[in-house]
Amino acid sequence: MNLAPAAFAAPPQLSPDGRRNLVGLSREQLAHEMEIMGEKPFRAKQLWHWIYYRGVTDFAAITNLSKHFRVALEGQFVIARPAISQDTQSADGTRKWLLRMVDGQEVEAVHIPEADRGALCVSSQVGCTLTCPFCHTGTQRLARNLDVAEIVGQVMLARDMLGEWPSPKSGRMISNIVLMGMGEPLYNFEHVAAAMKIVMDAEGIAISKRRITLSTAGVVPLIERCGAELGVNLAISLHATSDELRDQLVPLNRKYPISDLMAACRNYPSGGNTRRITFEYIMLDGINDSPAEARALVKLIAGIPAKVNLIPFNPWPGAPYGRSSARAIRAFAAIVNKAGYSSPVRTPRGEDIMAACGQLKSASVRIKKARV
Repeated sequence: MNLAPAAFAAPPQLSPDGRRNLVGLSREQLAHEMEIMGEKPFRAKQLWHWIYYRGVTDFAAITNLSKHFRVALEGQFVIARPAISQDTQSADGTRKWLLRMVDGQEVEAVHIPEADRGALCVSSQVGCTLTCPFCHTGTQRLARNLDVAEIVGQVMLARDMLGEWPSPKSGRMISNIVLMGMGEPLYNFEHVAAAMKIVMDAEGIAISKRRITLSTAGVVPLIERCGAELGVNLAISLHATSDELRDQLVPLNRKYPISDLMAACRNYPSGGNTRRITFEYIMLDGINDSPAEARALVKLIAGIPAKVNLIPFNPWPGAPYGRSSARAIRAFAAIVNKAGYSSPVRTPRGEDIMAACGQLKSASVRIKKARV
């Protein structure tokens, strides 16, 4: 079940000259393409290795294929990534790419480096349909879903830019994937799931499901399926403890209220003491940051193996909210911690380049609006 309207489906992704992109094809699809070409199944295994382990973009670099076969491949296919429209770097090392797809649509992806690891924040849609008022992406209308190649391509492009091919086994600059970029991943579940299965494949990019986190505003019917089919870490954009307030902050709550969402979390297949669900809670000054709200949050998630990420609001031009004070955030965290739940306060990263949580939006749309 994919709940995204058909009108927002990704278009067929062909190169400008009409060749098909091999990036995004499953092992089975790749084998089928080789069968059509009259080749043996092992050719698909060879190509998979070169595309997803070595990161090649040129068939000429695949040295264990005959020249004749490489020419034949080049005549029908490409190994392509999204194009970079803009590459910006924060003073804190965060790096944001504005990426342009074949049809001209653009999304943003963000790399957040740490001392011994790094997370890549990946987008799943062009724009968003959820209109959460604290989120900059929510002010951009949903244009369409991203396809498998466009989602996987963000990971591959980031590896290109960071020089991380062949796939390293340790010491990775991209050690974690967070589906927290533009869009609601569960409203594009088919493509997101197919992309993550490619990313998780042990003979390619090989990022473990335990290092992938999918964040949802609460598309309840697909939460269980996400756990059963992918088994990735689940993050819930909660942000409020009552339906009255969450209806305002996360309008999807009107369709899937908190009671339904909590039931889905309790039944999440990968739930357990070693696989905690993360509840994301944005700290909005005077809106949801009182001690009473903290106590209500503890009561709401009682019995769920969980942690709470407290996210200081990251402002953007025209934002209707302000960031909670450091004192209010500390008091809120202390109540949650005392109840036995880890409640780290997320350090804002990339604010100076509009790359922090809740700030992503296609620059091209902002530019176009500014010109009107």
